[in-house]
Amino acid sequence: MARTTCSPAAPATPQSLMQCLGHFLTPQVWKQAHQAVPRRRAWRWQTQPLLFILLGMTWCAGDSLPERFETARAFYVAVHQRRRRPGRTFAGFEKALGKLPVPVLRAVATAVRGRLAQVFAQRLAVDGFIPLGCDGSRLACPRSEELERRLGLGQKPKPKRKQQAAAAPAAGGVKPRAAGTPQVWVTAVLHLGLGVLWSWRLGGGGASEREHLRRLLATLPRGALLVADAGYVGYELMAALQAAGVAFLLRLSSRAPLYVPDKSALKKYREGLVYYWPYAAQKKHLPPLVVRLWRIRGDRGDVCLITDVLDEYRLPRVTASKFYRWRWRNEGLFRVYKRTLGKVKLMSRTVAQVHREAEGSLLATQLLLAQGALALPAQAAGQAVLPSARKVLLEVRAEMRNVTGMYLGPRQALTYAERLAQAHWRQRRQGTSKVRRRWPGRKDHKPPGPPKILQMGTILKDKAAKTLPGAQVCNC
Repeated sequence: MARTTCSPAAPATPQSLMQCLGHFLTPQVWKQAHQAVPRRRAWRWQTQPLLFILLGMTWCAGDSLPERFETARAFYVAVHQRRRRPGRTFAGFEKALGKLPVPVLRAVATAVRGRLAQVFAQRLAVDGFIPLGCDGSRLACPRSEELERRLGLGQKPKPKRKQQAAAAPAAGGVKPRAAGTPQVWVTAVLHLGLGVLWSWRLGGGGASEREHLRRLLATLPRGALLVADAGYVGYELMAALQAAGVAFLLRLSSRAPLYVPDKSALKKYREGLVYYWPYAAQKKHLPPLVVRLWRIRGDRGDVCLITDVLDEYRLPRVTASKFYRWRWRNEGLFRVYKRTLGKVKLMSRTVAQVHREAEGSLLATQLLLAQGALALPAQAAGQAVLPSARKVLLEVRAEMRNVTGMYLGPRQALTYAERLAQAHWRQRRQGTSKVRRRWPGRKDHKPPGPPKILQMGTILKDKAAKTLPGAQVCNC
């Protein structure tokens, strides 16, 4: 994969939602997407409407995927009046999306990333570097049989909690958690100056974020400075970053072995050149890595940072401290993706659909943040001003609602009373069980038994004869 290069920025500024999407999804981007599609017979769903509706479903509001599909499809039909209309049902869309190869989505992401490098060419660099933050997070998936078999379950509760729950179940003891859900791990690279998602990679719930980052090195632009937490400190990864020509700024933990030529203690050694040389690298007779160490004082504790940029004039202490503070914007990215866009738990129930939903939603998140960054002034790229994903999403939904309302068809133009008349229960016989599969840990429902009919004795007969005449008659 070729490394991204930066070209001159485009001068035109889009004004509408379709112009913004066309500013990033150029004909060249769609051309690369069509080239990645294998040759097949003509079918109802073409590549462009399929991907367009997939992106729109991420931005739409709805409690289910079919509800979001209706909104996204209506918007696509409204803005493409003279094109062939796509399929009407969500089942057909889901079937067509399952046949779309995942490399097509990755080809679109690669082309959009190249377009971002062109549009924001003058705003990528901050203080001589292109600051990129990297972090990972898990996404929950439905507990379908296929996902549990293919992706596995999450981490189970600790044995100590099980023993406490078994010892005191009636005395308000700790209730053991249910078995974990299938999960997907996503590792994302964010441009810290613009607040725009740059690249990402998906894997299983137990995937290695270091390995994901090694595979993402080809997507990083020249002059990048990777900022990450202590989870990315490792000899193989740091050596791979140096071999790829990518500078790094990593936080250290107490597990990182550092060596100095003299007898200075690490507690007193605040800044200077050190050697990162773990024991495994020593056994393999690998050379140590020469890095710079900073110990930055903070209110809650000291923060130790290392970098392979040895020139103190090129990367001063103040700039390094600022870049690492910006690393928390990567945490904000996952908050936007999970909370603002509602992707705490994916909705698809098969492995193929989960991968396509995650790839499409991440691409939609990238375009959403890119539209917000495009509207900001150029001088604010390196400052604390970032696009508000929530406000941009509200504007996108308002634009979709307004454009769709301009081209309502006969079915959408019905009155409120006419639409209520069609909201009736389906008059069909239930042929299958409403329960897809037995929920683990849930007891089976026990229906109530028949009532007991008893014979009245002499005493009850006498009492009934005395009380019945005085009882009031109910005129129900």
